[in-house]
Amino acid sequence: MTKTIWLATAAVSLLAVPVMAQTSPNPDSVARAPVPTGPVQSAPAVDAAQQGVLVFEPAFFADSRPDTALDMISRLPGFGLDTGDTGSRGFAGAAGNVLIDGDRPSSKSDGLDQVLKRISAASVERIELIRGGAPGIDMQGRSVIANVVLRRTVTVERVLEFNSYLYPDGHAGPILAGQYSRREDDTSIEGSISATTDRTDGTGDGYRRRYDPSGALIQDADLILWDRFRNVRATGAVQRPFAGGRLRANGLVSWFGRENTQDLLIRSGPGIDSFNDEESDSLEGELGVTWTRDLSARTGVELVGLQRWSSEDYAGVSESGGDSSTFTSDGTAGESIARAVLRFRPNDRWAFESGAEVAYNVLDSATAYEENGVAIPLPSASVKVEELRGEAFGQATWRPDAKLTLEAGLRVEVSEISQSGDSDQTKSFVYPKPRLQLTWTPWTGHQFRFRAERQVGQLDFGDFVASADIDIGQVEGGNPELEPDKTTLVEAVYERRFWGEGVLELSAQHGEVEDVVDLIPLTGGFDGVGNIGDGSFDQYVVRLTLPMDRLGLPNARLQTRASWVSTEVTDPLTGETRRFQGNQAFGCGVNFNHDLQGGKYSYGFDHGCNVDKGRAFRVREVRASYNAPFVTLYGQWKPRPDTTVRLDLGNATDREKGYDRDIYAGPRDVSPLAYREVRRTKMSPWLFVQLRRSF
Repeated sequence: MTKTIWLATAAVSLLAVPVMAQTSPNPDSVARAPVPTGPVQSAPAVDAAQQGVLVFEPAFFADSRPDTALDMISRLPGFGLDTGDTGSRGFAGAAGNVLIDGDRPSSKSDGLDQVLKRISAASVERIELIRGGAPGIDMQGRSVIANVVLRRTVTVERVLEFNSYLYPDGHAGPILAGQYSRREDDTSIEGSISATTDRTDGTGDGYRRRYDPSGALIQDADLILWDRFRNVRATGAVQRPFAGGRLRANGLVSWFGRENTQDLLIRSGPGIDSFNDEESDSLEGELGVTWTRDLSARTGVELVGLQRWSSEDYAGVSESGGDSSTFTSDGTAGESIARAVLRFRPNDRWAFESGAEVAYNVLDSATAYEENGVAIPLPSASVKVEELRGEAFGQATWRPDAKLTLEAGLRVEVSEISQSGDSDQTKSFVYPKPRLQLTWTPWTGHQFRFRAERQVGQLDFGDFVASADIDIGQVEGGNPELEPDKTTLVEAVYERRFWGEGVLELSAQHGEVEDVVDLIPLTGGFDGVGNIGDGSFDQYVVRLTLPMDRLGLPNARLQTRASWVSTEVTDPLTGETRRFQGNQAFGCGVNFNHDLQGGKYSYGFDHGCNVDKGRAFRVREVRASYNAPFVTLYGQWKPRPDTTVRLDLGNATDREKGYDRDIYAGPRDVSPLAYREVRRTKMSPWLFVQLRRSF
């Protein structure tokens, strides 16, 4: 582990040498300064001297011939797309780091990457990279935001895609997709539909081996995994001028079905062959409406309404010899959101924003567990969880000069969570969430960002209800006593831009966490999610985007990332200090792409070199996940501006995945180790073929 860290550090340091040696950017490839862009809702409204905003016009991306806004976002130097958390409750917490015409998409179920993929590159006027904030911009609580500004002229596009995953055993996973869009000024209409059937890395062969505490093999078994999923998804959106402003309505309907099986065949040692089968079906829908209007040249309002609904049915059966166990669950969930935001910019130095959001969430779930036809009681097997939450917020952005921006804000969250069914109780929470961020750009190409923030996690309603991992015969109880974790975070970032597209970013974070969410013992001998006390973490990240033009490879770019994380919390069973659940101490990645003949041809690779193991600490076991480094290679050909042919070779190294389990005879604080279990499977490489044609 130490050797890996030192090698990674040395590699990043060597790559950074030309960064420190070169101080003058290439004027032919650097982003130009921003320009004034109009009223409040057309962000960012800044003067040309602001150094925290970089503007990238279509000419910047010409050498890669992007098809969509998503392709353009992926080429922004020093920017990584974060699609947000669509599973979080409320509208504010689900935000990604990309805006469209100054607004975030009024959808939660539809991923930000899918929204950007449906915007053609020809529709993009420019992309603004906003680092540290700008007056009139809702930064969504982030330090860096990309704003996609669309053309005001008429653009019409029809796109058809035929894609397929191809596997060595002859299996094919086709994806059919089509979309239509028309945009003119503030008017637009768009729709898309896609359908696919495929498999995941849940299909593959491998082994499960058990060893006694001395390391001697006591059981060897083969694993045969199989899975299939099917998905149909349709989206639509309409935008029109309305009541002096802009009204946008969007909708989504999606169905997803999956089945997976596991055969465990004993080859040596004691034990009985077993077979597991799991099936699930889910349906979800969403309707969202957003209305924005400039009340004056410096005042704007935004109103958002959103309704979501989903249902899921699951059944898992495990059979071994003459014994069987069955776990079933069915549930429905819904969310209703109303949000209002008022923005005021008295001048180019100050901007203010205030608003409120109210949301109602509900999950009604019932679970059952049987062994050989006999029902086994589970903690919180049938529960209805409801939450009424509100949030009021205010924010001020001050830019005393072009080099300095200060942003201060306060959010106050009030929520009431009630449970009925197997457990009946109500809890109320009030959490203030202050935030302060300072951005300083002392010299061209150098920027410092400092942030202090109070964050509050969200409880997963699924943790209130019993669940199961049927493939390893493990059942978890629900826990009605959960509370969200609270984090006090401080962060410092240094960003150095060079050679036009080159970016070196160094960041450090420290966090103090109250009520860390982890696994705890529950009544009946079950594990469940709960709070285990206070903890802390430190994180250090190095990111480098290196253009290769001056190194003899024109229109090529290398991106590297390395992160080190240290976490500490007291184990609730042993009383010893350990990592947070799932924490990886070291992670890294390397990405390379090269465009040829003005983007007619492109190729590259993506390598995830994470090798550390995140651990889960249960009552009777410690489980360490394992995922070998992955490699993906790609090649792309654009014979015409409206046609794209792309090949991706995924899992090129046929990597292994699985976990290591230390199983104890009882609670691990007082019981000896019973055996160790090692599980590994391989999916096999795959070829992804994409044919895209626009009309």
